[in-house]
Parts: sequence; C-alpha cells; structure tokens
Amino acid sequence: MITNYSFPNSRSVRVTWTLEELGLAYRCQHVALDKGEGQTAEHLARHPDGKVPVIEDGELTLFESASICRYLAEQYGDGNLLPNSAAERAQVDQWLSFIITEIEQPLWLQAKHKFALPQERRVPAVLPTAAWEFQRALHALERRYDGQETLVGDTFTLADLFLTHTLSWAASMKHRLPEPLVAYHARHAARPAMARAIEKEQAAKEESKH
Repeated sequence: MITNYSFPNSRSVRVTWTLEELGLAYRCQHVALDKGEGQTAEHLARHPDGKVPVIEDGELTLFESASICRYLAEQYGDGNLLPNSAAERAQVDQWLSFIITEIEQPLWLQAKHKFALPQERRVPAVLPTAAWEFQRALHALERRYDGQETLVGDTFTLADLFLTHTLSWAASMKHRLPEPLVAYHARHAARPAMARAIEKEQAAKEESKH
C-alpha cells in the first residue's frame, strides 16, 4: 500500500487528490510540521528539507508534488489524469511547469513573508511586488485560456488539478481572480475526489492526536 505523508492545507493535498482521482489504496500519514516532526531524522531521510508531500510506494520514496502526481498517474492511471498521447503529455508538463514556477511562486513568496518564515526573516516590503507578479502570471494564463473546460484536451488532467489547487490557495489569500478562472476553479474544486482528499488529510491529523 502507498503511504502518503501529508499536512492539511499544504501541497500534499495535490497528492491526496491524485490518489483519490485514481482510486488507489493508500494510507495518509500526518506529519505535524507545526510541531517540528518534519525535522526528525526519520522524516529527513524521506525529504531532505523535512517537508511534505512524500510518498512511499514499495521501495520507492519520492518527494515534490509534481513528480509524485506524475508518477502516480503514469504508473497507475491508464490514461486518467495523464493523456496517452505524447504531445498531450508534453502539454500537461508544460502547464505543470508554468503553474509551479510562474503562478504558485509569487503566492508562496507572499506566504513565506506573511507567516511561514521566522519573524526575523520576513520582509513585508516584498509583498506588493509578489502580488503584482501573481496578477501578471494570471494575465499570461488568460492569453491561453478562453473559458474552455480543461487546459489540455477534453478531459481533466494533472494540469487542471494543479491549477485548481493553486487558485484555491490564491482565493484563500484574498486574491481577485478573472471571471473565467472563477468559473473554472469553481467547476473543478467541486470534484468529489478533492473533497475526499481534504477530509482524509484532516482525519489523519485528528487520528495522530490519539
């Protein structure tokens, strides 16, 4: 069985959501990052920076959400979340790279300087620039998105999963989304597998308290 190391409201939900979309058997193991559990020798052996997500699948240990989700879809998806066409797989990879490096990056920069970094390392002066960078990335996305159901082809893929999760993060940070992306986000965020993923991670957290 796959072990999925998670922490609610982090990037690990992408992995949990992928596992749910694929209908795979897995165990969700909460890592209390807020209590220092990420920095234990045991977890550092899984992730060099003590973060989540991490999965263990047999003898394979893998970190970084895009690598994990792509592995799961390629290994177990049979065309689900990752197209069979080489050209469409390349397009999914294209969007994954864009989402992580252009859209997510300024959001994470804001999060770090609002709450994630130690107080003495935060630089509030970077926040307006990071917000500007995020809006600039959204405008770039709009040049290629004109209201279609999905980013690649006509089925839900990892590109949609990652974009939906990132837009959820943006919405929680009170960023204004362009109207077409509001509808896109609402449509995909309502997928039952996403709701199950959030529930599973929260349940794992609650279970870890006992």
